[in-house]
Amino acid sequence: MKAPNGSALVPPGGTIIEAHDLVLSFGETPALRNASLLVRRGEILAVMGPSGSGKSTLLHCLAGILVPASGRVIFDGQRIDALREEQRSRLRRDRFGFVFQFGQLVPELTAEENVALPLLLGGMRRQQALAQARSWLARLELDGLESHRAGEMSGGQAQRVALARGMVAQPDLLFADEPTGSLDSLTGEFVMNLMTSVAREERITIVLVTHEPRVAAYADREVMVRDGRVASLVAVGS
Repeated sequence: MKAPNGSALVPPGGTIIEAHDLVLSFGETPALRNASLLVRRGEILAVMGPSGSGKSTLLHCLAGILVPASGRVIFDGQRIDALREEQRSRLRRDRFGFVFQFGQLVPELTAEENVALPLLLGGMRRQQALAQARSWLARLELDGLESHRAGEMSGGQAQRVALARGMVAQPDLLFADEPTGSLDSLTGEFVMNLMTSVAREERITIVLVTHEPRVAAYADREVMVRDGRVASLVAVGS
């Protein structure tokens, strides 16, 4: 498959998720215009572009949060844009993880309860889920914060709790939408180092939406999105 500019969308390798000719508008405003993308299993892909370019909309279509007006999204050989909402919700719960710009922790829950939430929703017993949550908090250097709530943590700590929540169920694919956008540069680098190192250890694929080159530098590849189209492909370090 080729990008609109004629270059190959990905080097040879197994594909975990792909989008073909996605079209989506919000009212009269086009968001995606025949956007196509392939993501290899185990890679970290940065989706870059200016504000309003369509990069977050593309991520939401890949994750089954939004359904394109036309085009196809295929995850692990299954077309997910044609699934019913409850099927897409189950897929997001069981096989996808998410980290958003502001963490979106549940304020009434403690850090360990927030991290355990995906496991509890999947039917795991509470004590087992909390034990796994504590293990992940320790892995992300959050020992001692298990009983803290969002308002009692710094921005960087809360974002690492959100990262632990996104990874605790060991998803096949982690979607990270501007995960350092609310952090200072030093804390953002710390979070990115943790996220990418743990993802490589666990062989979790990451689709990372960002407009910051310093964040995209942690990825294996960069895809540029402009005006709702995947405009170019850049190999990091080339």
